[in-house]
Amino acid sequence: MSGYCYNEVMEELKNEILAIKKRNKRVELDKKWETSWTRRICICVLTYIVVVCYSLLIANNTNIFLSSLVPVIGFTLSTLSLSGVRKIWEKKQK
Repeated sequence: MSGYCYNEVMEELKNEILAIKKRNKRVELDKKWETSWTRRICICVLTYIVVVCYSLLIANNTNIFLSSLVPVIGFTLSTLSLSGVRKIWEKKQK
């Protein structure tokens, strides 16, 4: 009976170690993504596109409070749309 408990404990420890390794791999990939040039360039490009579209819509508008929203909106949209780019990037990292 004690052999059965030992095997059960060993199996549980093995599963926990595998789960920790899997989590560590995911965390490492998250850190790598946050500092990647792919992410930075995508944010710049998407923000630029939003600013250009916005500028075309408000030509000759000098409302500083409204204009100040442009970078915020651009950044927000770019972070929302990067999930597809990230999936492609992650596949290349493996």
